[in-house]
Amino acid sequence: MTNLQNISLGRKEDWDKVVHAAPRTQPETLTARDLKSLSPKAKRGYDRIRRDWHANMGVLRTPQLVTLQENLQDVLDSNVHDGDRTKGAVALEGAAGLGKSTAVEQFAKDFHLREIDELGPHTEDGNERWPVCRVTLSGHPTMRDLNVSLLHYFAHPGTRSGNAADFARRALDTFLACEVRLLIVDDIHFLQWRASDGLKVSNHLKFIANEFPVTLLMVGVDLTRSGLFNEGHPTRGPMLAQTARRTTSFTLEKFKNDRQWRKVIRTIDDALVLTEHEKGLMPGQLSDYLYARTSGHMGSLMTLINRACSRAIRTGAEALTFEVLESTRIDVAAEGARRDEEARIREQRRDCAKRTGKARTTQRASA
Repeated sequence: MTNLQNISLGRKEDWDKVVHAAPRTQPETLTARDLKSLSPKAKRGYDRIRRDWHANMGVLRTPQLVTLQENLQDVLDSNVHDGDRTKGAVALEGAAGLGKSTAVEQFAKDFHLREIDELGPHTEDGNERWPVCRVTLSGHPTMRDLNVSLLHYFAHPGTRSGNAADFARRALDTFLACEVRLLIVDDIHFLQWRASDGLKVSNHLKFIANEFPVTLLMVGVDLTRSGLFNEGHPTRGPMLAQTARRTTSFTLEKFKNDRQWRKVIRTIDDALVLTEHEKGLMPGQLSDYLYARTSGHMGSLMTLINRACSRAIRTGAEALTFEVLESTRIDVAAEGARRDEEARIREQRRDCAKRTGKARTTQRASA
């Protein structure tokens, strides 16, 4: 199996490894007796395989994820205009830790493979076809930073000299040669739209949408509030308004503590490889607890499960019990929100009990 730990998705070669990596296979869950019979070396090997599995169980195809991927596919499938027409852009926003980047990565992998399957690995000019380019912003990016990132993705030698315009032309030539169709700009919330450099980068993104034959997919946190679509600035509003007119926005929300949440927990529960784990405990007795611990954020949930599984393996508990989960720490945001979530869940239980009691009273009265 390809080692995917030592890679960067900002590099074309590493993206290729991710796209073509074979799906992981869930390891066998040994009985307590078989686990005890392993030699120390075999036990260490088995534990390593399980840790790798729990950290990389794959993308859960929740209804929200399926809907998002259908919406993204609508945009990509319809963005087949001739080169003299501007293609619509996409913005995916939401709070941190909801799985935006993971969802986009899965969609991009499927799109990349589909394009290669339908059109072949090479263009008509004999160049390598490369349908997807993905870059990530950081700090306070400038036009030069963005263009250099595009060139770095393709390991282009033309990053050593030139200005922002030179880098942009080289990037455009590369995109045309490789027939790139989807450009993902992740963590775009680092862009300061109301600052001078931020406005220049925003205008440059419009240039990319106009001149590059790609669908631009921007991913970030609270993009609407940060100003991506802001039309209210007295001098810059009209320029930013163009972004709003040309961009379709989608939002990922956190889970509600409902049947869908319990279904997600059940799916994770079935994927655990722990010798003493009691199937059904998490979606049953621990569902509310897991929601309080994570506030319905997928990133926090998967971190909690992964770390708790590692602890259960290391300590010999071999099960995700309340005690193991309670001793496992996760992100500051989730830990800080836990008390409020617990209070909300208690209030929901009281309301549910009241409604159930009233219903029973009504039934007895009508009997």
